[in-house]
Amino acid sequence: MAAKEKTPDVFAMDRILELIDLMKEHDLCEIDLKQDDEQIRLVRGGQPVVPVAAAPAPAAPAIAPDAAPAADDNLITINSPMVGTFYSRPNPDADAFMKIGDVVNNDTTVCIIEAMKVFNEIQAEVKGKIVAILVDDEEPVDVGKPLFKVDPSM
Repeated sequence: MAAKEKTPDVFAMDRILELIDLMKEHDLCEIDLKQDDEQIRLVRGGQPVVPVAAAPAPAAPAIAPDAAPAADDNLITINSPMVGTFYSRPNPDADAFMKIGDVVNNDTTVCIIEAMKVFNEIQAEVKGKIVAILVDDEEPVDVGKPLFKVDPSM
């Protein structure tokens, strides 16, 4: 009786790393894989797959309704680089990484995003002052979701 050939496991770490290299090589931003009952979605880049214009914008900002509309023109957003769960603090007993008014540099850790049971520290990658925190602790986030607003003119 001939031995049945085993299907390669697409979820093996070496296979996933090969797929990531292929995504970089061919400038792909998303791959969806399914094998039996298991499924994985790999996404790279800072742009969301779904158009941002699909969600209607609020008529007035909720944080400061008295602020002049031009005040937001100079603000920069720190966006989520991945799909996962947003954590504002390193552990439940610790203080939050960021509060409104905190000053950040390029390498300042602003939050943690948990993706596939891996806790990823997210750096600001901008210099400025945090003027708004746009997500709640333990909130699910998608690629490109704005997390913080930063005023670079500090």
